Amino acid sequence: MKIAILGNGKMGKKIAELAVEKGYEIVAVSSSNNPAINLDLSTTDIAIDFSTPTTAFENITHAINSGIPVVSGTTAWLDKLQEVEKLCRNKNVAFLYASNFSLGMNLFFELNKKLAKLMNCQHYKCKIHEFHHTEKLDTPSGTAKTLAEDVEKIQQKKIDISADRIQNVAGKHSVIYNSIVDEIEIKHTAKNREGFARGALLAAEWIIGKKGVFSMKDVLNIE
Repeated sequence: MKIAILGNGKMGKKIAELAVEKGYEIVAVSSSNNPAINLDLSTTDIAIDFSTPTTAFENITHAINSGIPVVSGTTAWLDKLQEVEKLCRNKNVAFLYASNFSLGMNLFFELNKKLAKLMNCQHYKCKIHEFHHTEKLDTPSGTAKTLAEDVEKIQQKKIDISADRIQNVAGKHSVIYNSIVDEIEIKHTAKNREGFARGALLAAEWIIGKKGVFSMKDVLNIE
């Protein structure tokens, strides 16, 4: 598999490192000094985007217009997501976006929805809290927003999100239900970036040869 890495930050570097270990080839890398629009993607099998909220849309559309499938984990640009999905269908290529590529977190998403259904008729107030490293550009995280949106769809009420930024924290998300008599909490703690990188590579392997718009639920065959 020949991979273009769109965004050469810590996640991009970790994905490239693991990809090379698996025998894949990194054929192009974009960065702030070398924007994706300048890249020749003609020899690329897949583009993996972990760039920035201000560059993701341009990166992704360049790859799709080049006929290259894209896996994207960049958050805080989703006001243009429908535009990307429409372009993907028009160009007949594949696109997969996830707010979090950790396999554990994607299972946690399902647990969160199950708990939301169980708690929907109870006298509890739900809130979500997340911790991330100080270099994270968006607050709250895309993962926290996904967790909140999933609960809101089920319970039909607004969910509060709070966030802290602390050095050297890969990511921690808690969903908390509080009442006057007790508290229920589920949480997911990422120990490092490797889980996200491995999930992104799994998605890249899975999407090769497919057409359309997908999510990690498709990769993991979650109903």
